[in-house]
Amino acid sequence: MICFDRMKSLAGWHSIDDAVMGGISASRIDYDSRGYAVFSGIVSFANNGGFASVRSRVIAPCRAGITAYGLTVRGDGKTYKLSLRVDPAFDGVSYQAKFQAPPGDWLRIQLPLTDFVPTRRGRPVPDAPILDATKVQQIGLLIADKQAGPFRIEIQSINVLA
Repeated sequence: MICFDRMKSLAGWHSIDDAVMGGISASRIDYDSRGYAVFSGIVSFANNGGFASVRSRVIAPCRAGITAYGLTVRGDGKTYKLSLRVDPAFDGVSYQAKFQAPPGDWLRIQLPLTDFVPTRRGRPVPDAPILDATKVQQIGLLIADKQAGPFRIEIQSINVLA
């Protein structure tokens, strides 16, 4: 479980935006002293861009029997993706599940493993193996899908569910 109740919970998290391919979108992940993380920034389509993301390596692997990932979030009404990587390569396959982060009250979201779609560079990878949660090495958040402009999502926790 990742609980963003302390500043040190953000150690190891870093942004990876469309600047890696010439875009100008920009994001960051910060700690709010009220006990949560804030993933925010701006998505731009300039220079063929259009995504912003943050990720961190997973400290401890998941146990067998995981059926879903859970998040507690408060957002801006935009659609985000939880991204899981089983490959240590920077540009390997990423399993992504979409969720909407409504403004207002905190919301608990459950994303069954069956909702995670294998992708690479934003495109489906139909021949990828089914997601095995015990092999997840990185976890991240992403905003894309033609949602230009500023964004902000607050995250209290990300956890696994059996």
